[in-house]
Amino acid sequence: MKRTIAIVGGGDTSEYHVSLRSAAGIYSFIDKERYNLYIVQMHGLDWHVQLPDGAVAPIDRNDFSFRQPDGTKVTFDFAYITIHGTPGEDGRLQGYFDMLHIPYSCCGVLAASLTYDKFACIQYLRAFGVRVADSILLRKGQYIPDEEVVSKIGLPCFIKPSLGGSSFGVTKVKSAEQIQPAIAKAFDEAQEVMIEAFMAGTEITCGCYRTKEKSVVFPITEVVTSNEFFDYDAKYNGQVQEITPARIPDALRDRVQRLTLAIYDILGAQGIIRVDYIISADEKINLLEVNTTPGMTATSFIPQQVRAAGLDIKEVMTDIIEDKFN
Repeated sequence: MKRTIAIVGGGDTSEYHVSLRSAAGIYSFIDKERYNLYIVQMHGLDWHVQLPDGAVAPIDRNDFSFRQPDGTKVTFDFAYITIHGTPGEDGRLQGYFDMLHIPYSCCGVLAASLTYDKFACIQYLRAFGVRVADSILLRKGQYIPDEEVVSKIGLPCFIKPSLGGSSFGVTKVKSAEQIQPAIAKAFDEAQEVMIEAFMAGTEITCGCYRTKEKSVVFPITEVVTSNEFFDYDAKYNGQVQEITPARIPDALRDRVQRLTLAIYDILGAQGIIRVDYIISADEKINLLEVNTTPGMTATSFIPQQVRAAGLDIKEVMTDIIEDKFN
């Protein structure tokens, strides 16, 4: 009997539409002969499922079910969470599914909430010896003088929301007069803002996942953009060159892949994650951030890396789903 899968997208941040694109990507990747698939869209208290005829049906939040037009109740065996932002990336939705005993695709409440907070995550991983940039955290209502940013962090630097992703609200700051406008822009996206030192080098990203039976680490992607940094336009509007596998020495590749798996274990991650790095000129590996619900459109990094590894994305999706039932 086929399992019924909810692909959960949307959310309550600026990443809403990016998330829906990932949901469509995952829908195209999962084996439809093996699973019954429905895309569930969430925005605030509007939770609904798209039906094959184009109609929508509301989700009953008491048990995460819905009813077909004929009144038949449909419940889900598994949820593939692809919300980039709250409530799907920060642990809230994971806690909800835990209480309903519905297995899901990604890491649990603690790992999700920790990795969603960029500042907390890098400070946590720093304690395990992972190299990260110097940074300062501001919470809503706090003020920091320009000269303190310059003296403690230096210029250029990045000012960005500490919560969220997809480069919304991120500014590369090159002069002191840009600091306060950049902080205000970041606060428009989140209640916490991170001021992070600039790290020169080559940007790369590496995905991986583990099941009870195996560990899979994907080929590394090198990110090359003529933009100031890997911003929204670079990510989603083609203003970037993504080279998989990355043009780095084999020994460095192996170190990055080992570190990616180590970070996976330190965090207690589940499902597919993607870890972004800057490689310094002296081949030092510097962590940028950890993505526990990475983008999954056809052109996103993870599908690219799956193809470069010679793997079938359909089989990878089956691995992720079936691991929760083994």
